[in-house]
Order: sequence, then C-alpha cells, then structure tokens
Amino acid sequence: MKKLFFTLCVFSSLIVNAQSINLVEFASGLTSPVEITNANDTRLFVVQQNGIIKIVQPTGTVNGADFLNISSKVLYGGERGLLGLAFHPQYSANGYFFVYYNNASNGNITVARYSVNATNPDIADPASEKIILNIPKPFDNHNGGSIHFAPDGNLWIVTGDGGSGGDPNNNAQNINSLLGKMLRIDVNATGPYNIPPGNPFAGNLVTGADEIWSYGLRNAWKFSFDTTTGNVMIADVGQGAIEEINKMPITQAGINYGWRCYEGNNAYNTAGCGNMASMTFPAAVYDHSGGKCSITGGYVYRGSQYPALQGKYFFADYCSTQIGFMNPDNSIVWGPASSGNNFSTFGENSQKELFVAAVNSGKIFKITTGSLATDEISNLPSVSIHPNPASEKVFIEGLPDMNNTIDLISTEGKIVLEKVKIENDGSVDITGIPPGAYYLIIKSGDVKSYSQKLIIK
Repeated sequence: MKKLFFTLCVFSSLIVNAQSINLVEFASGLTSPVEITNANDTRLFVVQQNGIIKIVQPTGTVNGADFLNISSKVLYGGERGLLGLAFHPQYSANGYFFVYYNNASNGNITVARYSVNATNPDIADPASEKIILNIPKPFDNHNGGSIHFAPDGNLWIVTGDGGSGGDPNNNAQNINSLLGKMLRIDVNATGPYNIPPGNPFAGNLVTGADEIWSYGLRNAWKFSFDTTTGNVMIADVGQGAIEEINKMPITQAGINYGWRCYEGNNAYNTAGCGNMASMTFPAAVYDHSGGKCSITGGYVYRGSQYPALQGKYFFADYCSTQIGFMNPDNSIVWGPASSGNNFSTFGENSQKELFVAAVNSGKIFKITTGSLATDEISNLPSVSIHPNPASEKVFIEGLPDMNNTIDLISTEGKIVLEKVKIENDGSVDITGIPPGAYYLIIKSGDVKSYSQKLIIK
C-alpha cells in the first residue's frame, strides 16, 4: 500500500508535540466517492455520486458487482447525485438501508428505503425502493445529503438551504420549510415515517414542520454522532468567507444555527432575524486564507488502534486539500496540503477506525499515526498485562528487559502517566487514577513497542 505522510504539529498537552498523521492508500478505482459507511461487519460501503454503491472488502479490494445501482433514478452532476447512505440499526435482521439522492425527474431531494438481496449480502434489491421523503428544491446547489441513525433509533437527515447564494428564499430560517434543516424521523412505521416524540414543532398546529429537529444550516456537508460525549458534529459550508463546525448535545432540540443571519460568527444578512441570543454559534470556525473554501465534515476518532487521536474531530477543506482536526478544547490543527486529493467524505469501519475519500482521484485512505498504533506488537509477542480490569497496580510480564517505560492515555487523548518506569516486579502503580478506559503503551526509549486497552476500576 502507498502512504502519504504528513505531520500535524500539535500545540496541545493532550498528545505529543509532533504527532505524525499518515494517510495509507486503502482502495482505488472509485468514481466520485461521497460517502463511506459500514453495516456493522468487515465491509466498507462507498457511495458514488453517480448513483452506484460499491463494497470494499477489508483487504481494500473493490467488489466487481455493484451493491446498488440506481443511476437511472439519480440526477448526477455538480453538487447533485446520490449523496448519503445509512444502514438500519437492525440491518442484520431486516435488511433495510436508506439512501439520499436528487431524483432524475426534477432534482428533488429524495430519501428512500431499500432492502438487501434475500440470498446475497453483497447485492441489494433495486426493485425494493420505498420513498420516505420527497422535498422540492428551487436551485441545483446546496443539497446537503448526510443521513445517520441516532442512538435512539431515529433517522437524522440534513438538507441544504435549497441553493443559489445567500439563501434568497430564506429557507434555512423558515421553520415551515424542510430546507436548511436537520430532520428527525421515525422510519419504523407502516407508512413512510412517524414523527418521534421530542421534535420541537411536532403537534404545533400554527407553525413549524413536524420533521424539524434543528434549523439555520446553509449546506451542511456531513454530520456525525460522537456517542462518547453525546454530541452531534455538523460541518456547515460557508457562503464566501467562513467555514464552521457545530458541536451540540444530541438531546438538544430546536437549535437555530444562525444561517442566513450569520455566517459563522459574523453577521451576514440579519434583516428580519431574531435576537442573536436565540441562535447557537459554532464551536470552531476557519476563514478562506491559504486557498481554503469548503469544509468536509468527518468524525471524532473513537477507534482503538491510535490512542493519541482519541477525542479529535477530523475534517478537511476541499479546496486546500488539507486535513485538520479539532481538539476537545475546540482548537483547530491543520496538516499540510495533500496535492491531488480533494477530500469529499470521511467514514468509519465497524471498529471505528477512520477513512477519508478523494472525489477527484477516486481513492480511499486510512487515517493512521506512526507512533501509537496498537497493531505494532511484533516486537513483544509474549507480553501480557494483568489484571484487566485493574486497580492499584497492573503487572506486565514477558518483557525482554526492564529498560521500558509506560504511558497511560485516556480515551479522550489525555496523557495520565508519561514515561513511568516499570518496577522490578513488573508492576506499575495506578493508584488514584479515575476509573475508566485507558490505553497502556509500552515504550523502549521513544519507540512504541506495545499497546493495549486497560480498564481501571
């Protein structure tokens, strides 16, 4: 596999000051990939904007047969196409998955349910479509297109403001329009869908669409859930100056993210807008300096292979070809440009390891780091760490010598212990460390030799 190496210089005490972030080429030969997800198994499912979904095996091999081909139903071009995919939480039992696309007849936003083939798990049934939503759009741009199931089992759908520039129809602030919104619906229904309890305008006979969960979004290009912190992370593309990252509790309904009144934290067009205090402003923003122009949202890293990345929200800028991350304190760190890769989407496998795709090259890369990968255990094949869960002391056996130290890192990326010497009896004192999940990393000098998840009780 080819590797693209770059270093993100981290000005944070949470991890080492020169953390190496690597992009390892994982798959290629795809056409305009715009979504990566999984069905809680070893495969990756890649949405191509042209209306085709491909399966990528854990080796990086792309299946020859399409999982789903609905290109005849999809209006493909510019910002339009097949844009989103979400597997039902009970997919292994019911075979349902949901897609988001612009329909071929008029470009309307369409959310539809499909079923997997009854006998072949690598092929879907193209005749099984059930239309869930059909939303008219006034312009061809700003389509949104990210869909995910929340922890409560409801389907969340983000829509763009309908297009043009400056939201001329004021869709994002109009609570009777489904454009420029985060929608929340219950698809476990005999009809198209039900309205789940808690939607802020549900049952209001005067104003507000029942489907709306939050509003004031311009063209959110990817959102995700961080279930560890209970936040939804929304990357919203700016009008011409500011890109924004929103981070809010999954349980908080009725949020107004501010567009068209505000672009990021800056006033844009406040005519007829409500009080500034009624709006929720981004957790972080960045401007268009250095060739930046459009944010691609990603995920908070919650995998186990690279503990130094824990708690960091990965995203990219489409134009500058840079990948960045937002720390838990909302500070942003940028890597250098990755020439030739316009990053269009991020995704997770079933183990929550991160991947990123480039729409122009048709390649998918795995995000790794060279210094803290838990799969680098060949140097110490016989090491054992016990007890696990542990309290007061943890014992390490199988080391060839005692010239090793350990680091202990929380799942949020905070260094709890650093370069602690292992005692002659193989023990490390963990007295006083709060209960929780940690990563114990054994090092010889500054070289990492072994890493294992440790539960402290």
